[in-house]
Parts: sequence; structure tokens; C-alpha cells
Amino acid sequence: MELSSETRFLHAIEMGLGAWQWGDRIVWQYGHGYSDEEVRQAFQVSLEEGIRFVDTAEVYGNGRSERLLGQFLKETDQPVLVATKFFPLPWRIGKGAFPRALRGSLTRLDLESVDLYQIHWPTPLINIDTMMEGLVECVKSGLARTVGVSNFNPSQMLAAYSALARNDIALASNQLHYSLLNRTVEKNGTLARCKELGIRLIAYSPLEKGLLTGKYSVDAPPPGSRGRMYPSLLPKIGPLLKLMTEIGQDHGGKSNVQVALNWLICKGALPIPGAKNAKQARENAGGLGWKLTDEETAKLDEASDAAMES
Repeated sequence: MELSSETRFLHAIEMGLGAWQWGDRIVWQYGHGYSDEEVRQAFQVSLEEGIRFVDTAEVYGNGRSERLLGQFLKETDQPVLVATKFFPLPWRIGKGAFPRALRGSLTRLDLESVDLYQIHWPTPLINIDTMMEGLVECVKSGLARTVGVSNFNPSQMLAAYSALARNDIALASNQLHYSLLNRTVEKNGTLARCKELGIRLIAYSPLEKGLLTGKYSVDAPPPGSRGRMYPSLLPKIGPLLKLMTEIGQDHGGKSNVQVALNWLICKGALPIPGAKNAKQARENAGGLGWKLTDEETAKLDEASDAAMES
């Protein structure tokens, strides 16, 4: 399917930067070991490494992520593509809620428009047609260049695609949880459907909240709430991590992080790893500029399946 001129830019991007960690205290313990200055350096290094797509949301850090990104954008003359998200709070039920919420995000970002505006989650309180009518308003009013969804299953995504198409607007993206330890989008056909329809699959949590870095184990789990998310998975991932390390060595010493991100790129997804500091941003960027072989990708698939099924 031929891509629209509006959505073509997303397909030219191989990796972005996720800004969930910027201001989030619940999952990421923002303020403990990193703060605004470290996050600023992560942004600056990402730009230096050629990563110019940043994904945030109004709920990240209760708006702090958007405000920080807005500050950082003023400090650079580099072009940056900005994506943010609408959160379907229960009292936001009409199509007018979408442009109102986006104006709030634009105030925090200090921008006149965003490149991509997404629905953060589907909700039974608002039907998909109404949601898409809200997104159409955002495009037609010039507040958003393109629109997308997040966490939509295949049938929800197709309904959104069709509703937007009736207004001659493309569904630019579906942002979904996708990593070597969560391959639901492959198994349920979403990835293939995205490719068929020209929808960019944006992969969030591509490093599985740090599990795929290799720095955590049963005896040393991730801190805070992250450590409680994976009690059954931590004992099973050793063989996968070992294989990732071996493959990374075959590519000149690539880290597990870089192998995990490159695997997603090879799958046709756009990973958006988070970065709390300059070191993490630079390591993430090392996932670009090289490619796993088909054989290596297949071996990682097998080890991934074994970890999740054992």
C-alpha cells in the first residue's frame, strides 16, 4: 500500500526516544539517582547520535515529561519530531475532549502542533468512531500533523483505520508493547497487519524495563515496582541473555541492549527505548547502523520462545 505524504516520515525513522522515565516516580523512581539535568543530557546525546523522534504523553510524570521536553526543544536548533498521547479519562467522552486535551499538551510542550497525536489506550467508555472523530478534529484544526493509536488490538486498529479513512486521514501508527520477551504483536497478526496497511508499529518497552540489558537477575531484580513485575520471568531468561551476548560479540562487541533494539528494527518495528542519562542514550543509539543476520534473528526468536514457554 502506498504511504501518504503525511505518514511517510514515520517509516523513515528506525529508532526514537521514549520519555516515560522523565518525571515518573512510580515505576522509574524519578529523582532517585537521576533528575532534570541527567534527562537533559539524554535528550542532547540522542540528538547528537541522530535520534530525532521523541515520544511522550500527558500522563508521564503528570505532565512533567511534556514540560521537560518543551524546555529541551528550546535549547536546540535541531529539528525534532514530537509525539504525545491522549489519556481516556472517564469524564472525557465527547470528540471535543481530544483537541482540548491536545491544547493542554501543546501548552506544556510550548508548541503550536505535534507531529503525531495518539490515543494512549482504548476504553469501553468511548466508541472508536468517536475517538477517531476527535483525532480528525485535531488534524483539521492544525494541532496534529498525523494521528495514531496505542495498545489497540487488531480489530480495534482496523476499526480506527477505517473510521479515519472515511475522512481521508491515514492511521499513522499503533504503539504497542513489543520486545524479545513480549511478542504478542507477532503471534496475533498485528505486526503483519500494520505492514499490510502502512501503519507504523512503534515498540514501547523494547528492553522490557531493563530485563534485556543483562544487569538484573533473580538475586538482583530491578528496583521498586519493576522488580515485582517479573518474578516468574527472571529465572528463565539466562539462555536468551547469553545468546544475545554471543551475537553481540560477533558484531564487534554490541551490548545486549543494542542486540535487543536491532532485533526489533529487523522485525520492521520502530523501537522507542527510554533513557535516563547520557550513557543510556548513547548505548541505545548503538542499536543503529548495523543489522543482525536472518540466522541470528531466527536464533533469537527460538531463545525468546523458550524463555516465555519454559
